[in-house]
Amino acid sequence: MGSLITGLFLLYFFRNFNPDGGIQWQWDKAWFSSAIHFHTGIDGISMILLILTNILAPVILLSAFDKKEATPLLFALIVGMQGVLNGVFVARDGLMFYIFWELALIPVYFIASLWGEGNRFKTTLRFFIYTFIGSLAMLASLIYLFSKTPDASSFSYEALVAVKLSAGEAFWVGLGLLLAFAVKIPLMPLHGWQPSTYTEAPAAGTMLLSGIMLKMGLYGLLRWFMPLVPEALPTFVPIIVATGITGVIYAALIAIMQNDMKRIVAYSSLSHVGLIAAGIAVAGETGIQGGLLQIFSHGVNAVGLFLAIDIIERRNKTRMLDTLGGIAGKSREFAILFLVIVLGTTAVPFTNGFPGELLLLKSVFGFHPVWGIIAGMTVILCAVYMLRMYQFSMFGEPKGSAFPALQWHERAALSIIVVMVLIFGLFPQKMLDISAPAVKNLLLLIKSTGEVMS
Repeated sequence: MGSLITGLFLLYFFRNFNPDGGIQWQWDKAWFSSAIHFHTGIDGISMILLILTNILAPVILLSAFDKKEATPLLFALIVGMQGVLNGVFVARDGLMFYIFWELALIPVYFIASLWGEGNRFKTTLRFFIYTFIGSLAMLASLIYLFSKTPDASSFSYEALVAVKLSAGEAFWVGLGLLLAFAVKIPLMPLHGWQPSTYTEAPAAGTMLLSGIMLKMGLYGLLRWFMPLVPEALPTFVPIIVATGITGVIYAALIAIMQNDMKRIVAYSSLSHVGLIAAGIAVAGETGIQGGLLQIFSHGVNAVGLFLAIDIIERRNKTRMLDTLGGIAGKSREFAILFLVIVLGTTAVPFTNGFPGELLLLKSVFGFHPVWGIIAGMTVILCAVYMLRMYQFSMFGEPKGSAFPALQWHERAALSIIVVMVLIFGLFPQKMLDISAPAVKNLLLLIKSTGEVMS
């Protein structure tokens, strides 16, 4: 109920949102000193992330409806995560952004450690250490920027952006911010926590991590890193592009060799977000718009894939490709719904993955043709591992027991995902119209405070 109430608030904001209206519904109240404010607001960039969060959170709750772990505690943690993520995406104060960022660790930590599988405590602890170290680096950077504001008086977004840094200062401040965001995205070589965490977390935890939580890092890269240290972009942009594109190829090749369906999607996620980070870092309107589209599409598709894998595993007691087969002959309904999600992930035209990926590749190619050509390999490699996963699980000689019909909540959750795959593939301009003015304002802000890579 709490998740739906939050969704109703978002519906009100969406219906009354003016894309050309700048920051709307601002709420700014002093917390415990004049320098520390609870300051929130929504623009087109925030709105994209809020729509994603508040559509996917109810889907994740729906998917966990009848599981053994479906306790009030699990549902409370998911709803709490939804609220904290909303806070991350509307924060207009550096310290409030950090607080929401840190709070997001708590629900997913308990979800993964209480209901995960395998060596879940070691895996969850590693995830916590990775992200916590990055968070401390971000806090140090924000405090340094705060000390440079007039009279060290404000953590407000506007005050932090206005700080002028030397090249050396910008490098170290940017490094602290980038470390936090790169771990969360994750970018190579800071991805070590991701495959095992995605694999061993329960389905709800994996969907939260891949569908929404990693978007915090991409959002931070766009909203906070680039405007706060524009002086350091000429140094960091080539690094982000290189690590992002390297991750695209590396993760895709690893995904092709996997037998565990969850690990295939985990590495697929690593591959996709590498391209998103590279496109955003180029700091052009095409790349950022494509990145926002792909942030939304990847979140939808990742949740759909992990949901489908969970349904398969619950019925067959396995998710290993070499022990699956023939599911399409047992449930055509599930096979069709799963296929649409797979096609969206492989960026087939008229699905949600196509427009954003096209814009991202165009942006990276404009930055450097060689990187663009390498990034373009994602189209082929993604088709290989996704269609391989679908073929081995859905076709061939039937294996395992019968595949019971989808339950109402499973059908509802999958149908919501499929509808979004198709709607945002057919009408991507609706999403671009929401974010376009905010993206232009952001680019003007970056250009006004420092040099930007063209």
